[in-house]
Amino acid sequence: MSYKPILLVAGEPNSIFLEIFFKSTKKLKFKNPLILIASLKLIKLQMKKLKINRKIKILDFENLLNKKLDNKSLNVLNVDYDTEHAFEKISSKSNKYIASCFDLAFKIIKKYKIKKFINGPIVKKTFLNKNYLGITEFISQKFKIKKNAMLIYNKKLSVCPVTTHLPINSVANKINKKVIIEKIQLINQFYNTIFKFKPKIAVLGLNPHCESIKKFNEDEMIIKPAIVFLKKKKFRVSGPYPADTIFLKKNRENFDVILGMYHDQVLTPIKTLYEYDAINITLGLPFLRVSPDHGPNEKMVGKNKSNPLSLINSISFLDKN
Repeated sequence: MSYKPILLVAGEPNSIFLEIFFKSTKKLKFKNPLILIASLKLIKLQMKKLKINRKIKILDFENLLNKKLDNKSLNVLNVDYDTEHAFEKISSKSNKYIASCFDLAFKIIKKYKIKKFINGPIVKKTFLNKNYLGITEFISQKFKIKKNAMLIYNKKLSVCPVTTHLPINSVANKINKKVIIEKIQLINQFYNTIFKFKPKIAVLGLNPHCESIKKFNEDEMIIKPAIVFLKKKKFRVSGPYPADTIFLKKNRENFDVILGMYHDQVLTPIKTLYEYDAINITLGLPFLRVSPDHGPNEKMVGKNKSNPLSLINSISFLDKN
């Protein structure tokens, strides 16, 4: 097969994903075929609401790649969804549909060895409940992957949080030398494989100014020893750095990736700097999994005003790599 299909799960039905998908595929031409897993009824409903006209090709799971696909038509694997709940407030009513879409995607990835996967946004509170911290952990467990990392990627600067969607009062207990080393190893492997170079990685401290009024200072006792170990293994890593100054221009331009200890420590500044110009990549999976770096934004559904840049970047990244 000369082309490499990109599989997309639309995610939360009451979200802006289909709108930005239509905008993304209208603005750019992609060399690899896009296969969308979603409700045909919902797609048609959204197209009507957004006044979009696209030819649709319905695909069959058993014969998915028997014929050469292209993007002249919208390639769809249909999953049933009760459109009576379309354009409603996001709730658990969509859970069965979302789970069916993911299940079908995972079967396709395993059966056809597809290496490129995008999922639209979901709401962790309603779909994942307390079972998973986020989609990174959800997908990793489905493929029995224990070591993973969430990389928010921009070609100028990327960030990775050691802990993902944890309450702040639980973060310190999850920071240890082993997990820091694992995240750095995954980042290094990703950059080596995709971009053919070893990244320069800055590691942030946990505490303000990397100092603590308590006897046990995580920056000295956990983070610094992990960095020393990695340096001995020839990783291009340094720190710990205070989080309040690392994102200043003269500091951040010295690094390819900044590793933080918790979610908002690195995601808040990266989104402030680049807004929609970043994508979420799960490291450690046997395929490239990417998602646009934003949520469902249900208040904007059907208004045709949402910015497609992050999804364009997501598809473009997979189309090139």
